[in-house]
Amino acid sequence: MDRTLYSTEHDQFRSSVRDYLARDVLPNAEQYIEDKLIARDVWRGLGEQGVLGLEIPEEYGGGEAGDYRFNALAQEELAAVSMAFASSVGIDFDIVTPYIVDLASEAQKQQWLPRIASGEAVAAIGMTEPSVGSDLANLKSSAVRSGDDWILNGSKTFITNGYTCDVAVIAARTNPEQRSKGISLFVVDASLPGFERGRKLDKVGQPEADTAELFFDDVRLPADSLLGEVDRGFIAMMEKLPQERLGSAVTNVAHAKQILGETIEYARERKAFGQSIGSFQNTKFVLADLVTRIEVTQAYIDQAVAAHADGKLTAVDAAKAKYFSAEVQNAVLDSCVQVFGGYGYMREYRVARAWMDARVTRIWAGTNEIMKEIIGRSLDL
Repeated sequence: MDRTLYSTEHDQFRSSVRDYLARDVLPNAEQYIEDKLIARDVWRGLGEQGVLGLEIPEEYGGGEAGDYRFNALAQEELAAVSMAFASSVGIDFDIVTPYIVDLASEAQKQQWLPRIASGEAVAAIGMTEPSVGSDLANLKSSAVRSGDDWILNGSKTFITNGYTCDVAVIAARTNPEQRSKGISLFVVDASLPGFERGRKLDKVGQPEADTAELFFDDVRLPADSLLGEVDRGFIAMMEKLPQERLGSAVTNVAHAKQILGETIEYARERKAFGQSIGSFQNTKFVLADLVTRIEVTQAYIDQAVAAHADGKLTAVDAAKAKYFSAEVQNAVLDSCVQVFGGYGYMREYRVARAWMDARVTRIWAGTNEIMKEIIGRSLDL
């Protein structure tokens, strides 16, 4: 079924991003996996392509597309390379940047937004903590006033871009007497004394997306590091999470769609018992099922993207998109591994890496169990 979400202008941008990734990124994909990080020249290249400035006003060096569909198609192309690229780059331009654009002081915008737009600075976000998980209202990291400054202490874990980030948006408790109403957000320069990084975490998948723990030991933050108002950080996070979850949904489907296409091609070429395995009825039925699942899910995600571009996406619909797309993605990739047979279990094959990379999508951006809780609350049961 033809998609109607994108215009000619969107398609031109997609072609530019796709050509860049095919020319300068895909040939080096194995090296990024071995190094367990995305090279800085890739970030600068994405900056030149305009990807990293999609949320940034022109006065700060960005393109300010003002149309979330550009974000979505950029995420689709990144996911076709790997989930690691989609997650690392998406966190930078689609998740962290809006916090700085909407909530930072003018000085902080001047300091960070031009560097983020160009790819010179990599951004991360620090919400998750070792003992907290999905319960963001219970986080332990703290920021206390010291004159006009703030003193930040605590730690974060599972932070994508954490090992290489130059700037991070950090959630910390500023009122110990409150839960969600006692949290504030800060933009933190990673070069400040007391900002420490742990080792690159050894994940099951997505090795090229560097992930680390962050530690804050009496990090002194200037007054204008505060994002928005004191004790209103949780509200800001709740307002931004629908876009994060929609971005996750977009990449989930695009990633599975890419690998499914490669699996169909493999089924055409792979021979067994004197004929292509795609000609066997079982394989044909499996692939027919997978194609249908992807197209039907894509239709819902496209509607969600259109709604968000119009400012109408609800938190419940974003939760539906994130939850269902992750389930479909994991089911599709598991079946793709089965079609490849023993080769599908070999790390040298993209299908095996994709299968490992995708498992986390049912966990991050709010677990699928949390997504079902959000959806369930909307039913007035």
